Amino acid sequence: MDKIEPKSAGFDPLEEATLAAQVVCRGDRRKYYRFRPAKFYGGIATADCLGCCLRCLFCWSWPKVIAPGQYGKFYSPAQVAGKLTHIALKKGFHQLRISGNEPTIARDHLIKVLELIPKNLLFILETNGILIGADESYARDLARFNNLCVRVSLKACDQTGFSAVTGAIPEGFQLQLQALESLARFGVKVHPALMISLSSPEAIDAMKKRLGNIRRDFSEFEIEELVVYRDLENRLIKANLLH
Repeated sequence: MDKIEPKSAGFDPLEEATLAAQVVCRGDRRKYYRFRPAKFYGGIATADCLGCCLRCLFCWSWPKVIAPGQYGKFYSPAQVAGKLTHIALKKGFHQLRISGNEPTIARDHLIKVLELIPKNLLFILETNGILIGADESYARDLARFNNLCVRVSLKACDQTGFSAVTGAIPEGFQLQLQALESLARFGVKVHPALMISLSSPEAIDAMKKRLGNIRRDFSEFEIEELVVYRDLENRLIKANLLH
């Protein structure tokens, strides 16, 4: 199976995660399409993985999200940890991450990578939070790692916006918030990031209050904004999100 297409509008992201795992996971190995140094966070070693459970219209990795079987190759946790550590040491970085698609799909693989990276390096887990929100034991497992910081990327300010942007059922929005709740409860270092470009000021203010009710400092979330390039513009127009 090279291409993953949701069965219909309003797909279940948990089912999509299972489908993606069938393509991008083999035992404890996972597919990646590149390893690179990146300028974000002041400099970070980055492994770009394949496989996601959402179809965010603004995703910068769009072709690879919908056809993960056509890209990359499989790597073991030791290979991933080794490549990331090598990049960090070569560039003088103190931070590592898995990016590109959704790192949490390959749970055993991710945990083993975290076990193998040096404890003096910070691992930033960039996630949509869906699988963590669906199973609080995931947050408990992540709490073992003191050199881990989780960044939960919230796709919209409410269920309607979430579904319009991601193609998933509205209930997926609540799973993102549940991920923040579980991670905070188990003492994991975590912060939310929110895509604000397609939301009204009123919706953003309401979301700020909602996040603050989960944990006070969550109201000071990281802001994400769109850079509208041609392919993205076409996708947004087709979805009636841009006129």
